[in-house]
Amino acid sequence: MAYVFQTRGRDGKLHPKWRYRVIDYLGRRRTATGTTSESETRRMALQAEARAARIKAGLEAPPTGARRHRQTPVADVVKQYLAWGGVQGGKHGRPWSFHHARKRKKLLDWWVDRLGLSVLADLDASLPRVEEALRDLQGLSDDRAEGRSGKTLQNYRETIRGFCRWAVQRGFLAADPLAGMASFNTTPQTTRRALTAAEIGRLLAAAPRHRALVYEAALCSGLRRNELRCLSVADLDAERGGLHLHAEWTKNRKVGFQPLPAALVDKLKAFSESGAALKLYRDFYRRRNAKVPIPEAPLVYVPRNTAREFDKDLAAAKIAKQTPAGKVDFHACRVAYVSFVLQAGAGVKEAQSLARHGTPTLTMNTYGRADDTRLVQLAEAVGTAVLPPDSTATAQLKATGTDNACAATGYDEQARGNDPHPRPLPRGRGEEAEAHHVPRAAGRKRALPCYPIPPRWGLQQLPVGS
Repeated sequence: MAYVFQTRGRDGKLHPKWRYRVIDYLGRRRTATGTTSESETRRMALQAEARAARIKAGLEAPPTGARRHRQTPVADVVKQYLAWGGVQGGKHGRPWSFHHARKRKKLLDWWVDRLGLSVLADLDASLPRVEEALRDLQGLSDDRAEGRSGKTLQNYRETIRGFCRWAVQRGFLAADPLAGMASFNTTPQTTRRALTAAEIGRLLAAAPRHRALVYEAALCSGLRRNELRCLSVADLDAERGGLHLHAEWTKNRKVGFQPLPAALVDKLKAFSESGAALKLYRDFYRRRNAKVPIPEAPLVYVPRNTAREFDKDLAAAKIAKQTPAGKVDFHACRVAYVSFVLQAGAGVKEAQSLARHGTPTLTMNTYGRADDTRLVQLAEAVGTAVLPPDSTATAQLKATGTDNACAATGYDEQARGNDPHPRPLPRGRGEEAEAHHVPRAAGRKRALPCYPIPPRWGLQQLPVGS
């Protein structure tokens, strides 16, 4: 039997709103709040009781969890979502990183404000509004022209889409209101290039000691900015010659070990023993409202605004940030590391392991850069095998007397047998064509060209075709 009543506050006064109590279709007692009118609240109670009777008789479908949550405040659900992410929202059930959680909260707050979300029911039919907001960010509307990149737009899309999917899985929403929303093209608008050895030398000479050490660690390990920031003194293993990586802060969320050159291990050890890294963090991160916490026992000091400090050092070293080959930023140190690994003769699996990539495609196609000098040498080697002998670069060097590299190897025109590739006759027949062909003198040998190979390839200087 449904009935209405009023409750009293702590001061003993009656609450202005009436409440009612009914028995639902499962036989459980339910209490709800009505209005300030007793008759209106009694009517609501009778309606709830009649609906429970219809459901119990099989005349009406029972309510779903999503229906009960339609009037749940969005702020409460967002709070639960962020709490879930901070515990097991990351890869392999691990928590989100500090920076990812902060960005996800920032973007969710933006979406709540932009869409005017108050309760979960406001997400109904929200796909057109979400797509309009993304077009505004892309700069395709007349009102706003922010011109965000495809990757940034994808981050906004993944934030609201991930929240809706999570709400569907937990029963807060009956269906995904953003189902069918297309992805954005995340192809980088600019390409990063690998620093050359000469540029690296100028960069390290121009940067202060503590930043130069960070650049050396990035160039010799391929670690990302946040991974370098999370390194502690205990992560340095001088005996094994490398760094211990923890799943809590690596991008792939896996435990690993990154080998380092012995000289860099000695530098890092001396720097950590001096305590300079912690002192720098305390000096530059001493604001009470600093968003990035100070790490405990840091191995190196990574500036808060790494991009700004890196650009300063680039300018001091007179290194162009933008060139036709691509741009240079702090993450370009990782590009340079992978390129150096490949140029040193590493196999595909070895390069993938050192870069800590999930697939070799990412290592070879996204981060690996070909060496222009090596490409020229390979092109000359192909020309030696295909083109006539007197048209190759080596033959032209012989004609001018500048073939010192080949002479030093001991190979000359007497070093091989008869030429297996005689010069072809020009087109035509008869005496006119024969007149263009000068037969090779008896006993004359073909010259074997050679090309010097850089020492970093780990190969001896060998003649092509040997």
